[in-house]
Amino acid sequence: MTVQNIQFIQDEVAEVWRDVRWAESVGSTNAELVADGQPGDVLIADEQTAGRGRMGREWVTPKGSQLCLSALVEAEPADRIGLLPLATGLAVTDVVPQARLKWPNDVLVGDKKLAGILAEADFNGETPRVVVGVGINVAWRREELPVDNATSLNLEGVEVEWDQFAADVLLALGRRFEQWRTGDAQLLEDYRAICATIGQPVRLERGGGDVEGVVEGVSDTGEILIDGTAYSAGDVTHLRPAS
Repeated sequence: MTVQNIQFIQDEVAEVWRDVRWAESVGSTNAELVADGQPGDVLIADEQTAGRGRMGREWVTPKGSQLCLSALVEAEPADRIGLLPLATGLAVTDVVPQARLKWPNDVLVGDKKLAGILAEADFNGETPRVVVGVGINVAWRREELPVDNATSLNLEGVEVEWDQFAADVLLALGRRFEQWRTGDAQLLEDYRAICATIGQPVRLERGGGDVEGVVEGVSDTGEILIDGTAYSAGDVTHLRPAS
């Protein structure tokens, strides 16, 4: 089991999140929350059986291994939705100071992935919404990691108390989402400071063809800037370890 006292978590984050729920097992926390949630709701699950990552990848969540949660927010301001995944990744680094970010929101410790994030817009109802899923590897055996370039907090020598850690992550999300809503310039300033991709030679895999070049920065709308051109989507590979 991961979190044990959902009421403690709800009480800790009540000023930020309307309702925090827990489920032992779900297919996808994102899908469950979109189907049966309102803006301000959070769903935490001990296990995902059909989780999804960016670029359509499978996201594995065995029981007891990961803090797996989704949060639902209104899709306003719509013109800055692209910044919401970046704000989410930044919130995780607020709680895990050893971590840095690979654009747009892969959370890394060294060159290994600690957490994954998937934001999905839902425009089917009366109120446009965005659901943001976060999976943070907390307790894994090294031999059971899903891929070679993954890591977890315990393997990095970081032990956490699950309930407090969940509350801390949700509070950090609330702070960063408020910066996103209000257009606070500090959000991007902090993101750029923690983004290991800036200044790196990279390969950007994208549907229109791969691009290689040096990352000059991240735009005010969250796009990656490579050799003078902005790209809004793609899968980044660092071509040398970040310094």
